[in-house]
Amino acid sequence: MREAAGAQGYPHQDIISGAGHDAVYMARVAPSAMIFVPCVGGISHNEIEDAKPEDLTAGCNVLLNAVLDRANSGTAGPPLTIQPSGSR
Repeated sequence: MREAAGAQGYPHQDIISGAGHDAVYMARVAPSAMIFVPCVGGISHNEIEDAKPEDLTAGCNVLLNAVLDRANSGTAGPPLTIQPSGSR
């Protein structure tokens, strides 16, 4: 994600988030990351949360380019093996 953001000239930083979301569970089987965009007044996870269209567009562009870069890199890694629940 950081490379995709930097390549497009967007400011970025690595942070450790307490937000769970699906990334917590996906990280058990594959590298995961989340893209955060600024919210007006710093308010998030609230019914009055608001983000500027240009910030949302930037976040979408970062995601799009990170996925395309990964797909074109030839380094997707080995295929995942799904294990039944409870087995190791």
